[in-house]
Amino acid sequence: MLRKACIAAPYWPRVLNPRWALSRLLALCWLLALPVSAAPEFLSFKTEDEANSVEIYQKASAAVVHVTNIALRRSFFSRNVEEIPRGSGTGFVWDKNGLIVTNYHVIQGANRIIIELQDRSKWHAEVIGIAPEKDLAVLRIKAPPEQLSMLPMGDSSELEVGRKVLAIGNPFGLDTTLTTGVVSAVGREISAPNNRKIRNVIQTDAAINPGNSGGPLLNSLGQLVGVNTAIFSPSGASAGIGFAIPVNTVKEVVPQLISYGRLYRPVIGLELASDRWSRHYRIQGVPVVRVFPGMPAEEAGISGAYRNRRGEIALGDIITAIDDKTISNNDDYLSYMEGKQPGDEVLIKTRRNGQEKQYLLELAEPQ
Repeated sequence: MLRKACIAAPYWPRVLNPRWALSRLLALCWLLALPVSAAPEFLSFKTEDEANSVEIYQKASAAVVHVTNIALRRSFFSRNVEEIPRGSGTGFVWDKNGLIVTNYHVIQGANRIIIELQDRSKWHAEVIGIAPEKDLAVLRIKAPPEQLSMLPMGDSSELEVGRKVLAIGNPFGLDTTLTTGVVSAVGREISAPNNRKIRNVIQTDAAINPGNSGGPLLNSLGQLVGVNTAIFSPSGASAGIGFAIPVNTVKEVVPQLISYGRLYRPVIGLELASDRWSRHYRIQGVPVVRVFPGMPAEEAGISGAYRNRRGEIALGDIITAIDDKTISNNDDYLSYMEGKQPGDEVLIKTRRNGQEKQYLLELAEPQ
């Protein structure tokens, strides 16, 4: 205490000086008169990125639905048939007619499908069309148009690595969850439920977990740019590597599913050998097993497998290319045909008994 008093003592005469005190008082009054900016309130303050995410979620979430896959199972004890939830996922409203788009694997094996809208109303859904090769399905519910909200469509070809994307879904049954990230890569390939290849897939680090499947992937304008479909994870939970089917593929497939119930692919009237069989016998190309009568393949002279004089099965034509596009397996063949229309002409190159052959034929309507 004594030491503190001694240190302060030299300043006493200055404090008691009237001029010095008055100048300090005037300076204090001047400072108090200056305008003081109020501290920002959290509710009214958002960063530009936060405001963008909030706006997109508020507008888009109304179009996102919860899809429940219900299966019939016989009780082990009573032998009675019971309905049990087989799984759940996400979907989104396609149009005001009650059409819902989701992943095929979300509804695969379902005996009954329930759609829950954002207003908590539940509706029985009927399957309109499925495309296992694209992991897409279209459902329909009989909800009034005023209860349905739609998403604006984007263009997945405009996506660049590093651009912001947002995913909305129901991971682990937690309704309408928002995650954000960026486009990590474009042009990826993943396997569909029927082991076909889905090409030009979007890779993102936006967290996608079980239950997000079938939900929308949105750009920073709130436009639909993809349908979340799969994750790459050793644990089954999000590891920062998620995949989405590009919306440009969705815009091609969904109208076909609505009109035909499946992909509308022109045909030439062939049955092809399985890839597993071709790999087993180390055959380069896709062997033709059977040619259907009255179809373009038969008219062009393409030959399927047959029995020779000794009763052994001999190969006919083996497709190696179509229009200079190398055909190595069934997926190559089907993917190429998906880009064609009935009436288009194609040049099919084959190999038969070691000789190269070519057939020019016109694609027919699917039967």
